[in-house]
Amino acid sequence: MKVVLTGGAGFIGSHLTDKLLSEGHEVIILDNLLTGTLNNIKQHGGNSKLKFIEHDVSDSKDIKDKIDFVLNFASPASPVDYLAHPIETMEVGSLGTFNTLEMALKHGAKYLMASTSEVYGDPDVSPQKEDYWGNVNPVGPRSVYDEAKRFSEALVMAYHRTRHLNTRIVRIFNTYGPRMRKNDGRAVPNFINQALRGEKLTIYGEGKQTRSFCFVSDLVEGLYKLMLSEEHQPVNLGNPDEFTILELVQKVLKLLDSKAQLTYQPLPQDDPKQRRPDISKAKKILGWEPKINLDEGLNRTINFFRKDRS
Repeated sequence: MKVVLTGGAGFIGSHLTDKLLSEGHEVIILDNLLTGTLNNIKQHGGNSKLKFIEHDVSDSKDIKDKIDFVLNFASPASPVDYLAHPIETMEVGSLGTFNTLEMALKHGAKYLMASTSEVYGDPDVSPQKEDYWGNVNPVGPRSVYDEAKRFSEALVMAYHRTRHLNTRIVRIFNTYGPRMRKNDGRAVPNFINQALRGEKLTIYGEGKQTRSFCFVSDLVEGLYKLMLSEEHQPVNLGNPDEFTILELVQKVLKLLDSKAQLTYQPLPQDDPKQRRPDISKAKKILGWEPKINLDEGLNRTINFFRKDRS
């Protein structure tokens, strides 16, 4: 297939680029490099099956090539990024989604939208299933990301129902691994890099909030299976193993043999207290579940950041 991948120079997008090229597909990346970097795809330099176009999908783009699939991964995803770029985040979640849907419609291409577990907000139920409607503050600071993704999902389903576009929606839970930015702001890169620098590790709140961490290669396998499926309703992809933030800290310190101290900061507004995916749907329709446990994934991520520092 010839695939347009927006956000293809980002953390998840670049790993998906690796997968698509390894499966023999041609990839056209559209990325404005707001949070992505060409370093993430430099290993494919000279590959005739990869084309990079620096472009913000909030503006429409005419692709001359005949394309078979549009994968929309364009958006800041870390709170640090979307709180610094709130308007741009809303634009890419509205205009960007509209433009990529129109691109797929024009080419008769299939479409996959990267949504997020943040559509569940600070959930009242756990684990979160796809039929849970969420608990989102529509005017809080995080709403620029949460509501942009909820709007995107609604727009994708409107195109599917009224214009018969062949669509898919994935709700991605906390993902980590190589190519995360050291200043990403999320827990895994924060803790690893603070420990490597000999700094205190920053805990928000009491550290009792939970997350479920999925290694990026597991996620990409699920994404590829969803691409090839005919499932049009949202599908959760994530690792259902649940850890408190304090448990994550202790794992990082143990793996690094570090005695770094902890420092505590107030919990950000609307920060979810609990996050755990129900992946029974992905198991049933995709035959997918994650394989890499947290210790193994953290080791691989630590090795990446160690090499990055050197």
